[in-house]
Amino acid sequence: MRRRDSLLLLGGGAAWCFSSGWVFAQQAAKVPRVGVLVSASEPHPFAEALRRGLQRLGYAEGQNIVLDVRYTQGRSDRAAELATELVRGDVAVIVAHFTPAVRAAMAATKTIPIVMVAGAPLQSGFIKSLSEPGGNVTGLSGMDAELGGKRIQVLRELIPNLNCVGVLATTTTTDPFSQPFVADVQTAAKAANLRASPVQIGGSSELDEAFSLMAKDGAQAVIVQGFFGPFASRIVQIVNRHRIGYMSTDRSAVAAGGLASVSANFPVLYEQAASYVDKILKGANPARLPVEQPSKFQITVNNKTAQALGLSISPTLLAQIDEVID
Repeated sequence: MRRRDSLLLLGGGAAWCFSSGWVFAQQAAKVPRVGVLVSASEPHPFAEALRRGLQRLGYAEGQNIVLDVRYTQGRSDRAAELATELVRGDVAVIVAHFTPAVRAAMAATKTIPIVMVAGAPLQSGFIKSLSEPGGNVTGLSGMDAELGGKRIQVLRELIPNLNCVGVLATTTTTDPFSQPFVADVQTAAKAANLRASPVQIGGSSELDEAFSLMAKDGAQAVIVQGFFGPFASRIVQIVNRHRIGYMSTDRSAVAAGGLASVSANFPVLYEQAASYVDKILKGANPARLPVEQPSKFQITVNNKTAQALGLSISPTLLAQIDEVID
């Protein structure tokens, strides 16, 4: 082959390689990057449930979607830092788990769509209305700050002589969701002619003191904010010492030895967040995607714990319960 032909061939090959590389780079660039901000420590079921939901919609991680999952370790300052990192990472969507993550994401961007899974989105100012959120935030509400009445109803069935209900919540600095959460329980307790004994703390290091205060105030049961779910086993040990019924916002705490829980089906709710990601990636405007709320709530009771407290499950309550853990 003549030198000129060789040069032409090499030049053409280089051009083809460059062109092909550019095409492959363009294709790779089209794979959407989704930021996931979890208001908890790892491991947590949120990310895996979201992955399951995305898989059912035809997404394969690393092929047609990339997930950048970050955990706040339950720290608001860490949430703000991680949200900023996700925005700088040029994510197409941010999926935010619970109030601290939603607030951090909203502070970090006004343009990138945010899919929330949180409680009290209206009271927290995340959206204008459920039917038309109006900004860059949409998603799902677990209605965790609206179930005070139902939780007290279950506790009254379990504890017929109930007269004082404790409320364990964070300070608003730690998690602003505590404000609507506590207010909901207080309103429900007043309507039921019960006394509420709320204690708000900055973190898990204050758990022993918090329960001691509520026990001294005569609390027979305590409704605990979901923020403290990761510390359920420790809380069970503390309430056992004080012989206080532990009402959780999550079934997992009942499995760990808590008395009861009333909540949305969180694994299902977490998976549903994937449908919002899918719609937004396909061009939907988050401002016009209605926020969904659960229509059914799960009631779980630990029978062994009830018996240890000298309580029994009445036939009326048994008919309402979704699961009895022995």
